[in-house]
Amino acid sequence: MAAPLDVDQLQTFVAIVDTGSFTKAADRVFKTQSAVSMQMRRLEERIGKQLFMKDGRGNKLTPEGERLLNFARRMIRLNNEAIAAFDDNRLEGSLRIGTPDDYADRYMPEIISRFAHTHPNVELNIVCESSVDLSEKINRGELDVALVTHNPLARMSEVLRTEPLCWVMSANHPLPEGQPLPLALGRADCQWRQAACAALDSIGSEYRILFTSWSATVVAAAVLAGMAVSVVPESALRPGMKVLNQQDGFPALAPIQIGIMKRPGVSVSLMNAISSHIAACLDNMSVGPLAPTDVSVEAMAKTTKQWPTLIHSGW
Repeated sequence: MAAPLDVDQLQTFVAIVDTGSFTKAADRVFKTQSAVSMQMRRLEERIGKQLFMKDGRGNKLTPEGERLLNFARRMIRLNNEAIAAFDDNRLEGSLRIGTPDDYADRYMPEIISRFAHTHPNVELNIVCESSVDLSEKINRGELDVALVTHNPLARMSEVLRTEPLCWVMSANHPLPEGQPLPLALGRADCQWRQAACAALDSIGSEYRILFTSWSATVVAAAVLAGMAVSVVPESALRPGMKVLNQQDGFPALAPIQIGIMKRPGVSVSLMNAISSHIAACLDNMSVGPLAPTDVSVEAMAKTTKQWPTLIHSGW
């Protein structure tokens, strides 16, 4: 009978893929780089296929490596579930987690999935509100942990991820000419809205805020329908969005930082477990799909369509 695959080798294999290098993977799995290389040689011998190939100074997966990756993730997940099922010291209880829906849409599916498989006896209660409201809930003890937009002037959080903030419009609809730029943004105290308006003011650009909402889904719908321009983090880019840059007449924006806030007094084991899952998810997350950027605003078709003023209360 063929020898079974080594789960430890598979965990190292996945770590290499997720971190993008043997060196970073070695730190994640607490092994030396030479031990990581040896594990991959043994895994390749067991599979009978080459898993990595040179790509400049780095490595990338071969087609056989791509095939193995899906199996490896499933086997590791099942292994963790089996261990958790028979662990007398397994975590139990509940956690109240807050996140703006911008981050919920992009990050929470993986965070929830990974945590639920590893700690099936912990109940997760998810709240989607603005960073401002989440910060207040943490301070009032109404949430245990929250993902927020880092803003040291307004709240203290531990930075987990930094990424560009992008101007976006519909890739399938032209912008109007001869009238102020229509914008779809968060409410007045939204950090991204303030950054966008300040950037446009700095270059003397005319604009009108035609759509206001805390809901990322609603704002994205306005953008994709060709109703307005907005700003989103790079990881939140969606198919059908076109990224606008300085060549299109849009000023550069400072990158955004995603932070985590924790309520004092929460079980240390529970807090460490959810914090590590959140940090790992944000660290491994790739950016969203980039839309074309080679078509300038000036080259788009002219239109005289009047834009209706829309206000959504958000939450």
